[in-house]
Parts: sequence; C-alpha cells; structure tokens
Amino acid sequence: MNMDYDLFMQEILKTARAEIEAAGYEQLTTPEAVEEAFARPGTTLVMVNSVCGCAGGIARPAAAQCVHYDKRPDHLVTVFAGQDKEATAAARYHFGEDHLPSSPSFVLLKDGQVVAEVGRYEIEGHDPMSVVTNLQANFEEYCDEL
Repeated sequence: MNMDYDLFMQEILKTARAEIEAAGYEQLTTPEAVEEAFARPGTTLVMVNSVCGCAGGIARPAAAQCVHYDKRPDHLVTVFAGQDKEATAAARYHFGEDHLPSSPSFVLLKDGQVVAEVGRYEIEGHDPMSVVTNLQANFEEYCDEL
C-alpha cells in the first residue's frame, strides 16, 4: 500500500481545523487577524492548535468542552502552530517574553494582556477533563458570568 504523505497530512489538517471551528473558535490565519482579535475588549481564549496526538486526543476535546460553563471568555480564537506560522508568531509575540512557546497550549487574555496559560506540559499526559478543569478555574477567576 502506497500512501501519499502530503494527502494524509492535508486530511489531518482539515480535520484538526474543522474540530476547533465546530467548537466555536475563530481561526486566525494571518498576523492582521491576530492583531484585530487581540485588540478586542474583554477576555479571549487562544488555543494554539497543532497536529500532534495530544492536540487531537486532549487539547481540542478540552477546548470544545471547557466553554460549557457559567463563566467563559468573550472570544474564542485559535492559531495553528506549524501551519499558519506568521499568525502563530504574532500571537506568541503578544504572549510576551516569559511565555514558553508550546503547542498545543491555551492562553487567556483580558483586554489584550495575558492573565493565564495552560502549556503543553499541562496537556500532554493528562486527560481532557483535567485540562477542562484547569481552564475553567481560569475562567472562574478572569471571566464574567454569561
């Protein structure tokens, strides 16, 4: 059996993008889109997406489930590490020098400023519900009730 690697990867990317979009996240594919989204007032959850197994098996399911909560961010956005490279770089620039670039990861912004992060080390090797609990604890502290 001969499999075309590029076709295989395109299918994985298509699925990864569709999953996060179906969960209500806006895809930011350009630096301009990042600038516009990060300038919005209120709270913004940024999911740094990737094609790794922990993104598909843990982070994206957690991203979909965490928003079913009394308090949640005003805006849900995503950048795709390794795919939308310029958009991801623009997002990471805003996360600041202390941010350890990792994917997948989550960053919570309030009025454009980082207030909380959930890095890959808090995703990989954990179950989706522990990531949901971690994210919702941040929502409890920084987000308004719906």
